[in-house]
Amino acid sequence: MELFDLKGNRKYLTASERKAFEETALTLDDKVVRLFCLMLLYSGCRISEALNLLVKSIDYSSGAATFRTLKKRGKIVYRQVPLPSPFLDDLNLAFDLKLRQKPKRDMENKIWTFSRKTASRRVNEVMEKANVRGIQACPKGLRHSYAIHALQSGIPLNQVSKWLGHSSLTTTSIYATALGEEERKLAERMWK
Repeated sequence: MELFDLKGNRKYLTASERKAFEETALTLDDKVVRLFCLMLLYSGCRISEALNLLVKSIDYSSGAATFRTLKKRGKIVYRQVPLPSPFLDDLNLAFDLKLRQKPKRDMENKIWTFSRKTASRRVNEVMEKANVRGIQACPKGLRHSYAIHALQSGIPLNQVSKWLGHSSLTTTSIYATALGEEERKLAERMWK
């Protein structure tokens, strides 16, 4: 895995592109699409992992979503990723999750019911509306930017690896090579 394609194009969103995507998603009238886009942004999950979230996958007591990790070659592995409290509240308001979890009747139902193709199209529409263009303007670009944002925010590499569902720190360490604000400030010392 690389952060740039063969032509040198960046595969991740910058901090300003992440912000533009979030601000645009927050303005959407369609709450289902809005919350799906924010789930990708706030959790770093893969698009299929978000689409496979069940009512029971949102754990309000720990403030996290439990994802079935993909790409484990037949093994079933779950991981919990913390989510912002206001976002969890919005999920509950939109989907009545706490109520649906109590009688345990809806626990196995999926939160989002659209197809992978539709989900990808909706995310791309939000990217376009946010003026985020290029190969990074896709669900995978959100996942890459989540990892970079977490590392640049001081989250330890092993924690980011756990949240992303990587089996190796080597995979996650690729994200530490992205040019961040701290690296830019270090370089600016040379120019003074």
